[in-house]
Amino acid sequence: MGRSLIVALALLAPQHSSASDRLPPAVQLALDEARIPLEAVSVWTQQVDAAAPTLAINADRPMNPASVMKLVTAFAALERLGPAHTWRTRIATRGAVRNGVLEGDLFLVGGGDPMLGHDRLWKLLRRLRALGVERIAGDIVLDGSVLRLPPHDPDAFDGRGLRPYNSGPHGLLLNYNTLLLGLYPGKAANEPVTLAAEPPLAGFVIDNRILTSDAPCGTWYADLQASIDGGRRLVLSGSLPAACGPRTWSAAPLPPAEFGAALVSTLWSEVGGRLGGSVRAGTTPTEAQELFADDSPALAEVVREMNKWSSNVIARQLLATLGAGLPADAPPLADMVAGGARMAGELLAAAGIGTEGLVIENGSGLSRTERIRADSLGRLLIAAWQRPWMPEYIAALPVAGVDGTARGRLRDSPASGQAHIKTGTLNGVRAMAGYLLDRHGRRHAVVMMVNHAEAPNSAAALDALMEWLWAGAG
Repeated sequence: MGRSLIVALALLAPQHSSASDRLPPAVQLALDEARIPLEAVSVWTQQVDAAAPTLAINADRPMNPASVMKLVTAFAALERLGPAHTWRTRIATRGAVRNGVLEGDLFLVGGGDPMLGHDRLWKLLRRLRALGVERIAGDIVLDGSVLRLPPHDPDAFDGRGLRPYNSGPHGLLLNYNTLLLGLYPGKAANEPVTLAAEPPLAGFVIDNRILTSDAPCGTWYADLQASIDGGRRLVLSGSLPAACGPRTWSAAPLPPAEFGAALVSTLWSEVGGRLGGSVRAGTTPTEAQELFADDSPALAEVVREMNKWSSNVIARQLLATLGAGLPADAPPLADMVAGGARMAGELLAAAGIGTEGLVIENGSGLSRTERIRADSLGRLLIAAWQRPWMPEYIAALPVAGVDGTARGRLRDSPASGQAHIKTGTLNGVRAMAGYLLDRHGRRHAVVMMVNHAEAPNSAAALDALMEWLWAGAG
């Protein structure tokens, strides 16, 4: 369906003075073309300062929201912790420092920081060197015990355990547990593709077999493969078209504890440090003395990073953080992920948001079991609009046609740049929710979820709903 036809239908759509249970014509037409029945769709819209929705279709039906579930995680985190909340990573020692030698172990104590990248970690270790520690006689112990977590299998969701979106949470998560791979194709077919990997990991080998191809640059990563050989060797193969130019790919080749050990080992050596023992996982004894600490960016910035780029691992960290903050008299749960799901549900209920049908598995939306109703999501958006942290919540959302994961949406539409939306996509799921400013200057909360085998073809219908709102028909 042409863009001009969608906009024309939106402009011609009738005004509604009360909640409608009929889809706008452009939305219905797009769904018909995608062969998606109405019962597979849930829609809810409301002006943010109105008392009732303008459009509600199957809005009381629990649906899989995919990554739109991150709106729930962000709401709960901001409501419970506040936008200025930070996480603290501590450096502690056991033993005295004499003549540049720490006569004992060094402890890197995680606080659950979702954004402790290798640059900040390098600065922490460089500060240790500046304090006079040149050699550690014992071990560097990585303590991630702050979060009590369930077992995590990165292959469980879709068998692609090397993809960073499948990484699990960790009490001492370093660099998102992600290896960034810079790929630089040659000028002619069959020339090797040059690789630049960051951050470097001690004892980990990358076997780069990727070749340049003369194919057109379509889906540039379609022919790339990655596999693990022997546990510590990442094999990259396939081809990258020369027409694509330099690209970045990423991988999560090791479990978080192993990734952290390899990274810390490398960075300690890079800052000129020496080590008598090894880098290993462990816990910090009570007699260890804190030397200094480093605070994370504020929660507002963390939520922005999570929602602009739909980071699953940040969402998982936030949910576990919520679980760590359960009251001491709360009924015990097996782990902090389950505790975070309970806390999120309680926070929504306390805000007057219905939780019927709500299922939170990990807070990221990378789940086949997570569910939420469109009216619950809509009322969550309205509640967030009324909160003091509303600016941080909205600013964290991608702007349709402009940035983040929504930069390709509404690009050629007059509604481009007018919607802050979170999108979500899984096999059989396509969803979006957020806020839209219409051409009359009124702001709307909007939710649409599609759960159907043809959901990948429903993007035009979701865009048509936003254009209908932009035209002022809502």
